[in-house]
Amino acid sequence: MENVSRLGVVGCGLMGSGIAEVAARQGLDVLVAEASQSSAEAGRRRLTDSLDRGLRRGKLTEEQRDQALARLSFTCHLGDLADRQFVIEAVAEQRDLKTTVMQTLDKEVVDPRAILATNTSSLPIVDLAAVTSRPEQVIGMHFFNPVPVQPLVELIPALTTASETLERATDFAARGLGKRTIQATDRSGFVVNALLVPYLLAAVRMVETGTARPEDVDQGMELGCAHPMGPLRLLDLIGLDTAQSVAESLYEEFKEPLYAPPALLRRMVAAGRLGRKSGHGFYAY
Repeated sequence: MENVSRLGVVGCGLMGSGIAEVAARQGLDVLVAEASQSSAEAGRRRLTDSLDRGLRRGKLTEEQRDQALARLSFTCHLGDLADRQFVIEAVAEQRDLKTTVMQTLDKEVVDPRAILATNTSSLPIVDLAAVTSRPEQVIGMHFFNPVPVQPLVELIPALTTASETLERATDFAARGLGKRTIQATDRSGFVVNALLVPYLLAAVRMVETGTARPEDVDQGMELGCAHPMGPLRLLDLIGLDTAQSVAESLYEEFKEPLYAPPALLRRMVAAGRLGRKSGHGFYAY
């Protein structure tokens, strides 16, 4: 099976930068595409800061840090991804935006065997595959935050995904990125979020109804159930806006009340209290 040496990553936010970092540390040539020069510069800083943290914590040597940085390059033009063998779209969880990106990548990436992967938490993979001329080479790859730390990738083949694409993506995740994989059906939430989101929303409802304070909910699950992080701290880490989007996608597909975003979650997102990335969520940072 052909080894992937040239990876494209579209988007350099929390997820995209994490994917790019892991790939560069694994020895891949990584080209990151962002929407603007300022976004690309912010992405470069995010990656550099993360690698520097790894150096300070003894996770990598100075030489390894420098080698990873040398393998990373940035562009503001999706056309520059033309020579990539594998491209992972990691833009915001917005259907219209992801659709546009996949359509553009389909036109610009010229390798006829290139795989186009989407890192989505909840959107149907078949919808994104259908807007391309190569739906058999489109697959979902759901990474987990923080990507350099979390070992799992969910692989989600659509009804249109070729078996060869699934095999190549599985091999790339394992050998190219050093990740472990599970396979999920193309249904909203896949495996992990279908189980996780109702639990997180239940924690929000407990706070909303005054049943318990955020710190008591979190300590209860950390100390009583041996969870490494309580649900509300986890929501702050994920981003409340991202959690709301995933919940809305789940509710749209299944119409189950347990997937409906609580009013408190909607109000916090509207107020800009998105968690760690905004400096305030259920806790202040």
